[in-house]
Amino acid sequence: MTEQKTKPQKTEKKEKIIAKPLPVDKEKTKEIEMKMEQEKKSDEVQASSPVAKPETQPEKKESKKVEVPKKDEAIARGTSLPISKKHSMYIGNFIKGKKIEDAIADLEKVVKLKQAVPFKGEIPHRKGMERGRYPVKAASYFINTLKALKGNAITNQMELEDTRIYLVSPSWAPRQLRRGGRKAKRTHLIIKAREFKNKKQDKEKKK
Repeated sequence: MTEQKTKPQKTEKKEKIIAKPLPVDKEKTKEIEMKMEQEKKSDEVQASSPVAKPETQPEKKESKKVEVPKKDEAIARGTSLPISKKHSMYIGNFIKGKKIEDAIADLEKVVKLKQAVPFKGEIPHRKGMERGRYPVKAASYFINTLKALKGNAITNQMELEDTRIYLVSPSWAPRQLRRGGRKAKRTHLIIKAREFKNKKQDKEKKK
């Protein structure tokens, strides 16, 4: 068997490097101190001056307001509403000719089953009227569209007291197929309101 030769380990110590101080220029330090003193004096003189010049601020550009022209008509649309076209036709006849706020109040009564919408056909009579029903779902969607109509009337600078609903046109929308091949209920809805001024007020103004 050959014996393995062990190498002797080096035990040399590294000498520590001592940083030498940088040479200091006395002349440069004096120059820096002189500059600092001059800057302090200039600041004191500006502070002691009675009137300071105001800083010039950049001029702000005036924002131009866009004026909306006044209109006599407001429109609100509902697309692909999940309500019956038949119910929406009867609700349209029930609303037509009324103020927007009055129509919303009447439909809220329909939702609470306190007032019925007049229908045609073999339908039972309701309290205070002949034949009628309570289309709650359709009435709730009509309330949302009427609120949008009210907002459009306000933006068009219309007087709500003189505005009346004069057109309600429901129409079939693309109907999706349900389970068993049945078609779902989908209707488009358009409601229009116009500002009708009283003829008596116009005659009094002319006099």
